Amino acid sequence: MPHTPTVAARGPINRPAPLRQAVYDALTELIINGSLKPGQHLVEAELAENLGVSRQPIREALQRLHTAGWVDLRPAQGAFVHSPTAEECAQLLSVRAVLETHSARGAAQHATSDDVARLWELQQTGLTALAADDARAIVEANAALHGHITHLSRNAVLAELIPQVDRRVRWYYMPIAKPRGKDAWSEHAQLIEAIADGDPDRAEELMRRHTRNTTDFYCKQIAALAGPSV
Repeated sequence: MPHTPTVAARGPINRPAPLRQAVYDALTELIINGSLKPGQHLVEAELAENLGVSRQPIREALQRLHTAGWVDLRPAQGAFVHSPTAEECAQLLSVRAVLETHSARGAAQHATSDDVARLWELQQTGLTALAADDARAIVEANAALHGHITHLSRNAVLAELIPQVDRRVRWYYMPIAKPRGKDAWSEHAQLIEAIADGDPDRAEELMRRHTRNTTDFYCKQIAALAGPSV
């Protein structure tokens, strides 16, 4: 049975939050950031020891994670981190694309020079993470940049809806953050330029192309890992 890697690096969870929720959030984040990998067997005793809790909240969290689609429960085998399919990714990222094209359009209509300067700062953070070959930092920088574009859209509905898909986007993006990175951040630069120019049509089209490229890249990787169909 493979040992659960790197979980201990997180350390015991903070107690002020309700324990059940804290355990659930901790395990979700470990899945998103790749510490717990798709297909990995989740051993209650190991998770409990590494998070500094009893097995009961771990068991409850795994049930919730199963309901939310993060974990698969297999009879007589236990819990395993869910392995996203190409179809799941395509569905989620198609929804994200619809939302984020609206965000890009709104950002181009409303962004000030200070807002654009902040976008370039976030762009540089991403390029620094890319140069360091740090997948987690790339994913966080990507989320921060996209999140700020949503903020600049001045659209409260988008600001409420997009975070609901953001965690899964981060999860899906982790395996492709480095191989897709150079192209993705070049696309970000073009998008920022369109926002700076106050060109909503171009910003919208660039975001649509950017999200489509990410979806296509991910789906091709999933297909390659699956191998030829029999």
